[in-house]
Parts: sequence; C-alpha cells; structure tokens
Amino acid sequence: MPNVEVAYARPDKQEILAVKVPEGTTVLEAVKLSGISGIFTEIDPDATDMGIFGKVIKDPAAHQVREGDRIELYRPLKIDPKQARQNRAKKKA
Repeated sequence: MPNVEVAYARPDKQEILAVKVPEGTTVLEAVKLSGISGIFTEIDPDATDMGIFGKVIKDPAAHQVREGDRIELYRPLKIDPKQARQNRAKKKA
C-alpha cells in the first residue's frame, strides 16, 4: 500500500495529510480518501486542478499514484499573471 501526501494551502492555512492508499489508486481517489475537502470546504476534488511535486496532472481520475508522491491541489488564480505584470509596469511608470 503506497504512502502519499495530499497538500493544500491558502494564505492563512495549509495542510499536508499523509494517506496510505491501496495499490492502483488514482490521484483523484487519493484526494477523496484523504478527507482534505472536510478541512477546506471550498475544495471540490472533481473540479480542482492537481499536480504531483509541482507538475500538473491533466487527468487525475486516470493517473495512478506511486509511493511517496505528494499530491498538490491548486487554487484558481485571482488575476492572470500577464495582467499582474502589466499592472506592476503601469504602477512603476
């Protein structure tokens, strides 16, 4: 049974939960088994972007976890990075 971690962070709080999952478990199943959506009620595992060690997983329902994986749940961006750079440039000018 692989041991994995499920991580989520907000500016005010972060959690990394260790979970032992059955062999062949997908990323999405591991997130649901972790119970992290009970801690952070804003998380909808079926609609949240996820990655393993910073690398985005395109299909979490199909990607199987491996021993030691850290699954990261990503919050939506508040502002597009390109727009943020433009705003900073205007502010400096």
